[in-house]
Amino acid sequence: MNQPDALGPLVQNDNSPVFDEGWQAQVLALAFNLVERGQFTSVEWSEALGAELEKSKQRGEPDNSQSYYQAVLTALEGLLDAKKSQHIELIDERTEAWREAYLRTPHGKPVEL
Repeated sequence: MNQPDALGPLVQNDNSPVFDEGWQAQVLALAFNLVERGQFTSVEWSEALGAELEKSKQRGEPDNSQSYYQAVLTALEGLLDAKKSQHIELIDERTEAWREAYLRTPHGKPVEL
């Protein structure tokens, strides 16, 4: 993503750039890549982006590419924060399970979960 020329020029039909700034292409590519890798579903992504676009509209922000890509960024950050929280909970649960297994295991015996 550090080499925008690697993909060739990205232009719309009227020859204007598709993205105003490089970060816009990067954040959208990152979101699509995370969907493809199964970090969240396309439905989760669509709902998160739709919710952020609605919030932007409610705040009276202009309907332009800047507000759209800001919504993309905010939606992506929200999804990643939610996933991080889920992983932290799973780690905490697993840590507690190992702690309990350790406490009930006789000295000198292997700890089994």
